[in-house]
Amino acid sequence: MPKKLRKLLGDVNSPVCVELRNLIDTQSKDTIRAWCLAYAENKILPIFEKHCPGDSRPRNAVNAAHDYLDGKVKFPVVKDIILKECHAAARELDANPAAQAAARAVGQGSAVVHTLTHSLGIYFYGAAAVAYDRIGLDATDEAYAVIAEEVCLDCIDALLAVAVENEPNPAKLKWNC
Repeated sequence: MPKKLRKLLGDVNSPVCVELRNLIDTQSKDTIRAWCLAYAENKILPIFEKHCPGDSRPRNAVNAAHDYLDGKVKFPVVKDIILKECHAAARELDANPAAQAAARAVGQGSAVVHTLTHSLGIYFYGAAAVAYDRIGLDATDEAYAVIAEEVCLDCIDALLAVAVENEPNPAKLKWNC
């Protein structure tokens, strides 16, 4: 009997995740949103598109989030695209856990335009997408944990690359984890 795969990977209490949360807490809403969208678009979306070429639903969510931040659409439009397209794609992909996790990660990254705490979703679902894409579905828990930590460190590096030192208006997030 095949083992049951986890929908997301990583540990909210790991030192690297705590470091990521602490770094997020030092940044403005705009910086967090820009980082999440860029990470979703550049690191996670390619995994989805590799597994599901021609399915534009997660890309539509990223584009809608950008349009919202640019003032071109109202939030209900973005929410509708995230829920009815991106998350719908994920629900349809039980047979492809890498693509499913990628769609969820992109959805979380796009939803950060409304709720900043979705920013951790890019890590947890992104780690699953990267791991299942890279080493498949039958690896050990230890191998998945190594990749989850690597993805978290990559998220930290990506956020540091756009972080504003001594940000005067950091977001005030309430982490429920």
